[in-house]
Order: sequence, then structure tokens, then C-alpha cells
Amino acid sequence: MAGKHGEPMNFASDNWAGVSPEISAALGEAGAGVAPSYSGDSATARTVERFRELFETDLEAFFVGTGTAANSLALAAVARSGGAIMAFCDSHLAADECNATEFQTAGNKVVRLPGRLGRFSADTLAEALSLYPEGSVHHGRPVAVSVTQSTEIGTLYPLEEIRAIADLAHAHGLAVHMDGARFANAVASLGVTPADASWKAGIDMMSFGATKNGCWCADAVLFFDKSLVGDFEHLRMRGGHLMSKSRFVAEQFLAYLAEGHWLDLASRANRAARRLADGIAASAFGRLAWPAEANEVFGVWTDAKSAELRAAGAVFYEWPFASARADAGPAEGENLLRLVTSFATTDEEVDAFLAVLNRS
Repeated sequence: MAGKHGEPMNFASDNWAGVSPEISAALGEAGAGVAPSYSGDSATARTVERFRELFETDLEAFFVGTGTAANSLALAAVARSGGAIMAFCDSHLAADECNATEFQTAGNKVVRLPGRLGRFSADTLAEALSLYPEGSVHHGRPVAVSVTQSTEIGTLYPLEEIRAIADLAHAHGLAVHMDGARFANAVASLGVTPADASWKAGIDMMSFGATKNGCWCADAVLFFDKSLVGDFEHLRMRGGHLMSKSRFVAEQFLAYLAEGHWLDLASRANRAARRLADGIAASAFGRLAWPAEANEVFGVWTDAKSAELRAAGAVFYEWPFASARADAGPAEGENLLRLVTSFATTDEEVDAFLAVLNRS
């Protein structure tokens, strides 16, 4: 079985999806002519203003090439000698970005916090901070906290939980960063404004990702607290992420954010995830590991069923991380599997997958 245009049932990652036609068209129209380089163009200036309108605040915005660059360079802006950055144990910056954050922050360490369902709590953060007594040089000093919204396992932080974490972090003088690689999916699912989901909940700076949600290559670092910008432009240049043709990143963002297109794309992905999750939950041959709150679905079934699905053309990944496996509790002969939907996922792909899953 295959999805639209003969493609397999591809749930590997939203990174595998193509580009929104509206964004592709905008880039095509912008391809002619000349414009100042290195962020000096009018499209970049318009994009910064658009971000300010969208988030209802006087922020600063800087483009970078990847989500890893956005996370590591944002945190580099607040790094200090002996610094420690608190993050969930299986967050992308802790588990999937090599040691980019440690490298860009000149050796600040990422402290991996335990938690459940992809999140850590304010209580867990408080316990971790208690291990860094004021005035001691031996253990280092916390400088920042990072939360991911939506999380690596398709769950969401309630906004009151983010606020509790942020209030505690600010009380200790720490900056609060959000990895927003799938921020659009979170906003679409929560039904709140971008401002409510970010700086109004205590976020100081954000890695705003659009690449997973219909763009070619568009990531930005947003500073809601402009006092934290500091040497960021030099950090970005040193890190190799000052785009010479910044206007083409800007044109993607302008089309992405126009008339709510970014939320329309995210809503499509979320709807496909709910359809997939409902089908897995109803299946006699698999079970849902936890509710799918954004566009990532986690299921548990046998290795034999995984082999059958892959033989039929389905593409998905096993999820190896200990905290998620503890939450899901796969039995012997079972595995925890991740399936990611995108704006391009079709009902036909979902239904074809579920048909094989339910095949006896």
C-alpha cells in the first residue's frame, strides 16, 4: 500500500515532508532581482516586524540555518563561565544535537532533568537547583532553563506549568528558553495566541522553527527579553549562521505567517495525528502509549507487527529513550514506536497504515 503519488506510508518525521505550495510560490516570485545581503534587505526587516505583530511585543529576531543552531546559539547568548543549562533528559538539545550547545556556549554543560511524558516540573527544577549552592565554584552555576513545546514525544506543557518553571527560574536569575521547533503544532492544539504560549508564560527567548511545518529552511531565534541579545550577532557570525541571502529565509517566513497559513499547516498535521492515534487506540493489535496532543503519535505493538507494517511500505522509527519507554511500558516482544504526521499527510496514508495494523 502507498499514499498519495505512490509514496509509502511515511511517518518517519515531519522533516521528510516537502514544502507548502504557497511558500514555494513566494520563493519563486522572490528569486529575481538583487537585494542587500547579510540581513540588510527589506524582506528581513518586514519579517522582524511581522514577528513583533504576531507575538504582540517588541522582540528581536535573527535567522539561522537549523533548529540546532537556534537552540545552541540562543543559549550561548546567556552562557557564563561554569554555566549549567537545565533541560529535560530526552529533549532534542540534550539528546539529539551532538554537543552543539556545549560547543557554542564554550563548555556550559546541559543538565538533564528527569520527568514524565516528555516534561519536567518546577519541583524537579527546584531540586536540581538546590545542588548548586550560591558561592560555590565547584559545581558550576545555572544560567538557563530550556523547555520544549511541543515536546519530543508529542505531549504539551500546560501553560501554567511553563509559568511555574519560568517563575522559579527567574527567581534564581536564570533565562528561560523555549525550543519551538514544533511551536506551531502546540499553538494550534492549545488554541491560544503565540504571545500567551511564549513571553506571557515567562519565556525570555525562543527557537522558532518552521522547517518541520512547510518551509524549506527557516529557523529563527526570537528574544522577547531584548536585554539578553548581547553579543548574539557576533555569536551567530562566529557560528557560521549569518545568511548571505537572508531575504530567502525572510520570504519563507512572510508566506508562512501570512493569513494564519502556519497554523493551517500545523492543524492539518495535528488532525492527521489524531486520526492515526484514534485508530491505534482502537486496534486489537497495538495500543497508544499516551494521548497525542500535537503531531507525534507513539504506539506499542509487537516486533512482528512492525515488520509487517514495514513490508507493506510504512516508514516509522523505534523510540529508544529510557524515560519514554518507562512511561509506555512495552512488554517482552513489543516495542515503542514513533509516528510523525505533517501538513502533507493524507487520510489515505493513515487509513492504509491502520488497515495493515489491524490485519490479523
